[in-house]
Amino acid sequence: MKNHIVSAFRLTFVMLAVVGLYLAIVYGGSKILPTQGNAEIIHYKGQKFYANIGQEFKSEKYFHGRPSNVNYNAAGSGASNKGPSNKEYLETVQKRIDTLRMQNPEMGNVQVPVELATASGSGLDPDISEEGALYQARRIAKMRNLSVEQINTLIKDQTQKPFLGFFGPSKVNVLKLNIALDQLK
Repeated sequence: MKNHIVSAFRLTFVMLAVVGLYLAIVYGGSKILPTQGNAEIIHYKGQKFYANIGQEFKSEKYFHGRPSNVNYNAAGSGASNKGPSNKEYLETVQKRIDTLRMQNPEMGNVQVPVELATASGSGLDPDISEEGALYQARRIAKMRNLSVEQINTLIKDQTQKPFLGFFGPSKVNVLKLNIALDQLK
């Protein structure tokens, strides 16, 4: 019995050391990120927004982000868990594509960027690709009486390059892009 208790204590201390080291590495790693592992809060027009949580924009005057299977509710993040062979999922994606083509008729039969038709794993992705933003540029220019060049320049200015130049893709934060869009005039 004494051998079992001693073995249990040894295992407990070894696991505490391993888990503690892991947590220290994760915490330390988060501190080198641009937001240092914290939420990025933006105050705009008397409201508080979290730039690292997807927001819903319904107006045709704004860029739209990725669809959300949780209605952008950060308390219940999650995916649909339906794969590309699921008929219901394929119908949902096709409806999203049809809606995007209807909202952006200027784009004709140009392929819809995948992130505009599919929800992310968390349902809260705040970013889209530069291509996803450019796909919507003509609609935004038309709705706001701006030139497409102005909108494209704004998109280029708001595009975040990969972390350290090569970690991850270029991306555009939809909330920040829409705030910058409001500040154009």
